[in-house]
Amino acid sequence: MSHTIKEKQNLILRAKRIQGQVEALVRTLDEERDCSEVLQIMSAARGAMNSLMAELLEGHIRNHVLNGKRKPTRQQTAAAEDVIGMVKSYLK
Repeated sequence: MSHTIKEKQNLILRAKRIQGQVEALVRTLDEERDCSEVLQIMSAARGAMNSLMAELLEGHIRNHVLNGKRKPTRQQTAAAEDVIGMVKSYLK
């Protein structure tokens, strides 16, 4: 079973929160609010999207790159942890 299926409800809730943030962004632009408000909302939406992307990439690495049918070696696990750390750092 795919990790996205296992976490489906959580992922949908997070995506809906992001959707709400994007809708708020549209409203602030439509209402011609100050650019600092627009930038703040954009930053929050981008952060939420990056966080969701990091979570999905981590799950992908753990469930698909490290073959779930075989126990990974220490080196494979260490390499996967390094990649996960880099991805999370990049997406912050």
